[in-house]
Amino acid sequence: MTFRSLALSGIRGNWRAYSAFFLSSVFSVFVFYMYASFIFHPDVINGEIKGAGSVRQGMVACEYIVAIFSFFFILYANSAFLKTRKKELGLYTLFGMTRGQMRWMLMLESVFIALLAITVGIGIGMLLSKLFFMAMAVLLQVASPIPFAVPLKAVLFTVVGFFLLFIVLTFLITIRIGRSEIVELLKEANKPKKLPVFSIWLSILSVLCLGAGYALAYTMNVSTAVILMLPILGLVTVGTYFLFTQGSIALIRLAQKNKKLFYNRTNMIILSQMAFKLKDNARILFMVSILSAVILTASGTFYVFDKGGKEQVLSQTPQTIGFIERGLQSHAVIHPDKVREIVKGDGRELDYEVQLVGIPTEKVRKGDGEKLLYDNWTAAVVSESDYNRVAELKKVSKLSVVNGRAVIVFPYKYKEQSSKPDLDFSSLEIQLNGERTTLDMDPMQFGAIIAPIESFRNLIVVDDAQYKKWLSATPMAGQKVAYGFEIKDWESALTTVRKIEAAIDSDHEQFAQMNRVSSYLHMKQTSALTLFIGLFVSCLFFIASGSMLYFKLFTELKEDEAQIRALTRIGMTVSEVRRIVISQVGIIFLVPVAVGIVHTFFAMKALGNLIMMDVWHYAGVIVGIYIIMQTLYFAVACTNYMRRLLKAAV
Repeated sequence: MTFRSLALSGIRGNWRAYSAFFLSSVFSVFVFYMYASFIFHPDVINGEIKGAGSVRQGMVACEYIVAIFSFFFILYANSAFLKTRKKELGLYTLFGMTRGQMRWMLMLESVFIALLAITVGIGIGMLLSKLFFMAMAVLLQVASPIPFAVPLKAVLFTVVGFFLLFIVLTFLITIRIGRSEIVELLKEANKPKKLPVFSIWLSILSVLCLGAGYALAYTMNVSTAVILMLPILGLVTVGTYFLFTQGSIALIRLAQKNKKLFYNRTNMIILSQMAFKLKDNARILFMVSILSAVILTASGTFYVFDKGGKEQVLSQTPQTIGFIERGLQSHAVIHPDKVREIVKGDGRELDYEVQLVGIPTEKVRKGDGEKLLYDNWTAAVVSESDYNRVAELKKVSKLSVVNGRAVIVFPYKYKEQSSKPDLDFSSLEIQLNGERTTLDMDPMQFGAIIAPIESFRNLIVVDDAQYKKWLSATPMAGQKVAYGFEIKDWESALTTVRKIEAAIDSDHEQFAQMNRVSSYLHMKQTSALTLFIGLFVSCLFFIASGSMLYFKLFTELKEDEAQIRALTRIGMTVSEVRRIVISQVGIIFLVPVAVGIVHTFFAMKALGNLIMMDVWHYAGVIVGIYIIMQTLYFAVACTNYMRRLLKAAV
């Protein structure tokens, strides 16, 4: 028997545990090669693909992420595999195998796995790279498709990088095994396990750290994000670590003290074994929970910017085309008839158009008269009925203002009180036509209904009678008019908007808002590219997190087989064995996912505070998909694990 045959036998004998590691490695190689094939594509390097330069930089960053992740994943996997094979390696040593020969055999195993994973990963990458290039061409909106290519640099970079990664990490792991004594290797599997213990103080610390981290994340806003981000990350990480290493054992002990629960059917065995399993697997459960939180938060963030970006664009650009004129009869920017003519000439229709007359304020002060509210702060006074007419078209809440009072409408939405600017006050002093007037203020409203340009950046809404009085005292030249035109199917109206923009007098461009369509298309392209690129990395993290649990489960298979065999001999039925296995595997698979989901919801709450959006429904979609995928992963692992245990029990 040669070392090569021994290495192949070792792989075949441990294939159930190796399979998850192998598939994860294949996917890592696949993702790495796909990104490398675009990075080293001749047309990308030569600059023949418009917009590919920035995408290339993003993919380079992803390559680093994949490489760093693969380093730690392979390191952990090799360490876990070799730990379960100490008895086998001890027998080899007892039969006369030297340390150098043992290292060589393990290195051959790693070479076989590496070559197979790299070959399969690159092969799949080559098969799917044409689809990848087609998708990138659509997202980059290039005129002609990106030609299929197999860049030699991409292949060499992937092969050499991953092969060296496998070999170097395996060598580092085998050094530790090679120094172990024969007796230690043989007795490794038979060492009695100590009863799991926990510290009540560290358990309390885990709760306090998580509570503090969640509280800070829940209240974080734009002004405190830089200060709180690292403390939140540190608190949640420390809290999660002690939750699994200490708090989980405390919860098991608490459940064991509940006699009604503990002595119900097979709960005695489930809880007793879970205490040991949670203690043994605490670190891997901690890593999977953090990894799950990273996957979900990153995916949720990509999804929010992809789907929620349109909402942000609409909030900042109320109409497709908006501009401000000085006076009803002035058309220095562009005549409304010209806008209608261009829209109609392009075969398009207007959904609606608005015209809002406002009186620009000369000064705005707080009611105490101490200081200006903001430097260069401007506002336009509009009537309640005019505001409500536009609000109805925009499908936003109408206002009701009584005489002598007013409502300020700030253009940008703020979801949290702590995120609002310092605009909450009981009265406001404004100056119109050289006269000062003090108004009592109703609660501020948020959201632009007209292009927030110049004086119309902020609106002061008053009752109709007060507005008419001020308007009659304001000369025509002192009035300002905001125009808004909403084009049907505006997402595809870029050509029409460009024509209207070209018709605007260049000296008055600052009084027009024409960027909704271009901003939306740019945002859509950027977010779609980010989502597409990040999708593969997120899938890699997901597969790896499930693989960690999968092969950790199968590394304890022999020990569990012996326990199940002993239980069936004393009369335990197959249905009871199934209940025990499903409960234990379910806890191992689903508890870290549940913890990661809780982390994610607080992270998404913090994100919502930062971008001033309601992101819960976006987060819910991502979490729902993740739960379905993780449940399927659990079902496959549990089925295979159950089959092996029941086979051993018969």
